[in-house]
Amino acid sequence: MVDQKNLKIAATAVAFSVAALAQTASADTLRLLTWGGYAPADVVELFEKEFDHTVKVTKSNNEEMVAKLRATGGGGFDLAQPSQDRIAGPQAEFGIYKPMDLSKIDGGQFITSMLEATKANTTVDGDIYGVPHVWGTSGLVVDTAKAPSVQDYTDLCSDAVAGKVSYRLKRPTLIGFAFSMGLDPFAAYGDEAAYADIMGQVEAKLIDCKANVKTYWGGGDELMGLVRSGEVVASMAWDTGGWKLNADNADITFVAPAAGALGWIDTFVLPAKGKADDAAYDWINFVMQPEIAAMITAAAGNFTASQGADAFASDELKARYQASFSPAAVDNIKWYPPVPAGLETIEGGVLDRVKAAK
Repeated sequence: MVDQKNLKIAATAVAFSVAALAQTASADTLRLLTWGGYAPADVVELFEKEFDHTVKVTKSNNEEMVAKLRATGGGGFDLAQPSQDRIAGPQAEFGIYKPMDLSKIDGGQFITSMLEATKANTTVDGDIYGVPHVWGTSGLVVDTAKAPSVQDYTDLCSDAVAGKVSYRLKRPTLIGFAFSMGLDPFAAYGDEAAYADIMGQVEAKLIDCKANVKTYWGGGDELMGLVRSGEVVASMAWDTGGWKLNADNADITFVAPAAGALGWIDTFVLPAKGKADDAAYDWINFVMQPEIAAMITAAAGNFTASQGADAFASDELKARYQASFSPAAVDNIKWYPPVPAGLETIEGGVLDRVKAAK
């Protein structure tokens, strides 16, 4: 595992590299809307010691982040972390973010290709609204001893695992099943009618598959409990969930689906009515330092866009990643593009009907 003591010593030392930024920043409370593991207590403690800021962490997910910011017109938080595909569409439709001032960000701390891709995917009317932080994939978490036949999303509907599968009623399930059915939902993003047709086919498949589902999981802890108990032998989930389970049971692991794992990048964005921009930029520059980023990887289980941070990651995490992802599986990752306005309404209707179906 990552040597937390040495990481903290190193992190404290490198924190002086951003001391000049801290000297000009005013005291603020940074209201951070983020995912579990992205702002671990030890990192918050180091930040608050180095800067004259207090951090208030609210844990959330993509749907809730956008809903909270939409409800307030971009108020209530100073820094948020939606996935990069949840920025351009909501901004164009609701105006809930403010542009990034890239002059206040140390771009050299980012993996260049990931920074440039995220900037391109979060550009609206010439302004850039996001920079990358944590990335990873979702696919299948499988007990390979009990469900060796599960290699793709639609295998969750096979008789061999009837009553022992789980997934979330969220858009990644719709996207994953579409690819497994030989459809390309991302190619239809620009054609609402074509997208609705694809979602209609996925809806029929999920309703037909409903008898196979033990339960629709809502949180990671719930899912891991179901898999550990043996009630669920295969599920759609994030790579980190599979790797955490693998640490306890070598038969359980993350499997990159034959149709391709779904790749995501969680970002940093500034809510439109945020009141502590200086604190937000200080946080971004602080956590993107390689040693600090490695502490977040240790807590969240996912790698970050911090240049050089992988050198500080645990050998165990690197080994599990390599076991799940062959070079071909990496090349087959389906990276989420920005979601055009209106598509989530189509998806919401599908999810509601699947949930209501008998």
